[in-house]
Amino acid sequence: MRSNSPTATLIKVVSLFHYLPASTTRIVFPLFNLLSSHHQLLSLLRPASAFVSLPTHPCQLSFCSSSSSSSSSTNPRSPLRKVVETHPSSRKITAINAIRSYSAEQTEIYSIMPPSPPSITYEILSEQNATTTNAIIEHYSTSSEFLSLAKSEGDGILQRDDEDASKLQKGIDIAKEKGVLDPQFVPEEYIEVDVLGKSPEDVADEILGTVRKGGDGDGGSGGGGVVVLCGLSGTGKGTTVAKLKEKLEKEDKKRVVCWSNGNIFRSVTLLAVTWCEQQEDCDGFDPSKALTKENLASFMGMLEFGKFNGKFDTKITGLGLNLLISEVQNTQLKSPKVSKNIPTVAEVTQGEVVLFASDAISKMGADGIFTLLEGREQTVNYVRTPLRFTLTLSDTSLIGKRRAAQRLAAGALKEVGRKDGDKGEEEKEEVVGKALDGQLESMVKEAEAGN
Repeated sequence: MRSNSPTATLIKVVSLFHYLPASTTRIVFPLFNLLSSHHQLLSLLRPASAFVSLPTHPCQLSFCSSSSSSSSSTNPRSPLRKVVETHPSSRKITAINAIRSYSAEQTEIYSIMPPSPPSITYEILSEQNATTTNAIIEHYSTSSEFLSLAKSEGDGILQRDDEDASKLQKGIDIAKEKGVLDPQFVPEEYIEVDVLGKSPEDVADEILGTVRKGGDGDGGSGGGGVVVLCGLSGTGKGTTVAKLKEKLEKEDKKRVVCWSNGNIFRSVTLLAVTWCEQQEDCDGFDPSKALTKENLASFMGMLEFGKFNGKFDTKITGLGLNLLISEVQNTQLKSPKVSKNIPTVAEVTQGEVVLFASDAISKMGADGIFTLLEGREQTVNYVRTPLRFTLTLSDTSLIGKRRAAQRLAAGALKEVGRKDGDKGEEEKEEVVGKALDGQLESMVKEAEAGN
């Protein structure tokens, strides 16, 4: 066989597969996928041995013609399509001996090229949901820059979660020492739900399977109930709560409320700051004077949960204030004087707020309302219900990937702006792709600068 013959060239190219890196699983592709016009060579091959063992790194093998005498209709590009049995222990190319000769008039070469990453359309980007996140993760699955950003994001999330858990536990310990919370209290057991590979709807359906089978939880005697949802940041708690609410309302015809302790902490902070403003000997917010045991008891007494204007709400009455949380939650409760002092107030009011929330949820349950409570275990433990779930992620690297993808999606959508109806689909995809790449480059630099 001449060293420069088409067959020899072909064997040299295919032989390179032997040196590709190994992988846990190998997908074996047929060495050749000849067109009907190549029956001469096809007859020379042994189908049973015409296999090549490849790593899972996907390659596209195209059989293409360089002959000027061959028309595109008889010799089009034809990617290898068939996938056959797996041989994880073999890396040898067994098809070489099946090749005998090939017509010199038809010079055929194999081109081996990695597939392009899946493109992301403007429609997918604009959804800004799990579909967007998953598409971006797949798009950058082999990008070292994205994986670096994802690791940085994941490490930061886990660190913040640990810090938050430590601070919350400190607050709970203070409440126990003050006698606000029972130190012997033991919550009901949590049910773990691994969200790996599941959509928010899948996770919600899994939780609802238990809810519908086990009753409504101990939310009161009026047909209401309580579902407690915990988990690390990035496991999809917020999305799952939204999906649970939607399904419970539409499919189970429940009246559903999503409860958060955040507004109660903000309300206590507003009262503490207002108290300081009314004291002559206070220069700004003074926690040592404002957050005494007596003052905290007084502040909590100024909060009332019940029905106001025909719906459940929390009323703040005292120190010259007469407010409903629903009316000021995005204004006064988010003012700078409140926001900057919440951590200080929250540390010493965990017990008081937990008990307030537990009482409020019981009142709603007695009225037939189903409550979805999302939060940290340290605080939601004290709400009685057998329907307690913890979202987990067996592949923790996805926590960082999800957060990185969410940031890229938000930044790219802002950069792309409104959809241009005059642009074609390919042009739109190109604009989105460039925006995502630009955001990734910028965020990687930002992460490196912060390390």
